[in-house]
Amino acid sequence: MNELYLRKEGTSRRQSSWDQTGGNRDFIVIGAGQTAAIAEIAGSGVIQHIWMTLAAKNKYAFRKVLIRMFWDDEREPSVDSPVGDFFGVGHGVASHYVSAPLNMITTQGVIEDKAAMNCFFEMPFRKGARIEVVNECEDEMVLYFYVDYVEKAVPDDSFYFHASWRRENPTKGLVDLSALKAEHDQQDKANYSDQKVYELKNLTGDDNYVLLDAVGEGHYVGCNLSIDHLNPMPGFSWPGEGDDMFFIDGEPWPPRLHGTGTEDYFCAAWGYPAGKYDAPYHGLSLYAPIRENGDAWKESNTISFNDYSGKMTQYRFHIVDPIIFRKSLRFSIEHGHGNAQSNDYSSVAYWYQREPHKAFPQMLPVSQRLPIPEKDSARCFYRTF
Repeated sequence: MNELYLRKEGTSRRQSSWDQTGGNRDFIVIGAGQTAAIAEIAGSGVIQHIWMTLAAKNKYAFRKVLIRMFWDDEREPSVDSPVGDFFGVGHGVASHYVSAPLNMITTQGVIEDKAAMNCFFEMPFRKGARIEVVNECEDEMVLYFYVDYVEKAVPDDSFYFHASWRRENPTKGLVDLSALKAEHDQQDKANYSDQKVYELKNLTGDDNYVLLDAVGEGHYVGCNLSIDHLNPMPGFSWPGEGDDMFFIDGEPWPPRLHGTGTEDYFCAAWGYPAGKYDAPYHGLSLYAPIRENGDAWKESNTISFNDYSGKMTQYRFHIVDPIIFRKSLRFSIEHGHGNAQSNDYSSVAYWYQREPHKAFPQMLPVSQRLPIPEKDSARCFYRTF
């Protein structure tokens, strides 16, 4: 904030959903299967803030609705993500949290189906910008939005903003934890299964979950990672222990940046003892089982929720410590120690780079983007726990 008093260049502009008749119908309606451009900007400038909120009849609209962004004349988007995941919460739901670049504002302590969503990542363009919202719900949706930007010249050494969503469901676990559970239940030692899993050695990173695979020059500025813990180690309900690995500019093993465990990369330790929390650069935007039918469901089932760890979304932003690459960057993380576990992983990576960018993975169809219902998730969890 110590430069706010300095003179700023440019002209401030906004494109929004305001009712241009002067009334209060300050939204647009996007039909089922339709795409709406919420910003079409000509010339050079920088988007500085995006706000939006949506209303839809469809459950999991935050996973069914997509946001896409195109810079200059590109035909393939530089941003391609379900809207909820892009703004920092996975699993098709909304959850109140506040970080420096992204937030959702909604009822605190409640898993929601509505939220105000804000993005403060700066997004430069030289010839023009286009932001689209794609409604892949079965019904029409209502959208309110602001896109705030400044018209100004963009320096030649500026990189373009990128964000890409991925999902692997389930990850390809290298251990049959169901078989290990039978052995574990017959042992007196509680750490028997731990010993079996921790015998795994990962000296390539080949089987890791990949969050980003970029080619070109740029810097990585963060991610969110959503996990549905379907395949725990017997007697151990924590899904972490997977190391993060950054392979930079095609360098061989070992990676230049190698971490020590999932929660360690996300700036915590010893699991997540604080539960859900949100800090400017790291935190958990979602950390709780999602009670689909509340107490009535629990009373009608024999499954205990005492150990079930449910769904989570954790985030880490490299705002003061971006990870620089000159030729390429492959960022991946183990799914459990040595990639032992078969869990539901999804993520959004955020980075800046020169164009052209490497083609993103094809966006999954809606049926493959939906979260796993909690009762099915819990049943999977207890097969190996």
